[in-house]
Amino acid sequence: MKKTTYKWLALAAVLTLMLALAACGGKEKAKEEEKSGGSDSSYKVEHAMGTTEVKSNKRVVVLTNEGTEAVLALGVKPVGAVKSWLGDPWYDHIKDDMDGVEVVGDESAVNVEKIAALKPDLIIGNKMRQEKQYDELNKIAPTVFAEDLRGDWKINFELYSKALNKEEKGKEVLAAFDKRIEDFKAEAGDKLKTEVSMVRFMPGKSRIYHQDSFSGVILKQIGFARPGDQNNPDFAEEVTQERIPDMDGDMLFYFTYETGDGKATETEKEWTNNPLWKNLGAVKEGNAHKVSDAIWNTAGGVKAANLMIDDLEKYFLEK
Repeated sequence: MKKTTYKWLALAAVLTLMLALAACGGKEKAKEEEKSGGSDSSYKVEHAMGTTEVKSNKRVVVLTNEGTEAVLALGVKPVGAVKSWLGDPWYDHIKDDMDGVEVVGDESAVNVEKIAALKPDLIIGNKMRQEKQYDELNKIAPTVFAEDLRGDWKINFELYSKALNKEEKGKEVLAAFDKRIEDFKAEAGDKLKTEVSMVRFMPGKSRIYHQDSFSGVILKQIGFARPGDQNNPDFAEEVTQERIPDMDGDMLFYFTYETGDGKATETEKEWTNNPLWKNLGAVKEGNAHKVSDAIWNTAGGVKAANLMIDDLEKYFLEK
């Protein structure tokens, strides 16, 4: 074989090796980008307000409680977030992860000036809450909005994972949650036939919660039976004390939206001292349990969803 041929073969081998190393390097870089919050190269996200091009996601501001839980679960600490509905300023179950995060108002009243001062490169919000501020926010930084805050929380979570360019991590988080559901179902067996009722006490009013609520969606995924009208696909129904008998179930969970002024607690005491409440089968049999409003309703995110499963394991599987 001629020397020239040897030279060409040697050159080809070197080029092949270089390409292989480059491919490996690209894969490693992609992994690092996924861990750190994504690439600096731009990408497009379709959402409730249209399509947005995101150029960077290093400084994120989140404008919903469930959005905050999502970005934390995806390994991102926001530079700013709206105040938790309960807590000062964060829910107990996320406060350790939120040290140093700037409060930028609440979901219903975001502080645009504070958001701008943080110089974010990505804003995540919600059409149901902040549609009127969208254009103003989008001038500050690329802004991605979810459609609403009711129903299947996973829909918003998947959008947030796309907004952060962390779809693979998002799939891992959801897969882990779904596995918990399947494990629970397998262990619960016939206990899934238990009719589970959910009630919420608020300042001066009370609600029975249906399938299209945060906790209702989770109960439905597990496969629990629901009593009476709670099987309907709506969100919730505000009721008077005459409707207390409709709150009964084999197992009753109630939660109270107490912000600190004592008014919701007064509602809870008034209703639970009503003879109609005391006559409920679940109450008489010791199957009425008070649970966290933040976990079962208000927070609405993936961390709360997992903590709700913890509660269900406690009451149904005695863990």
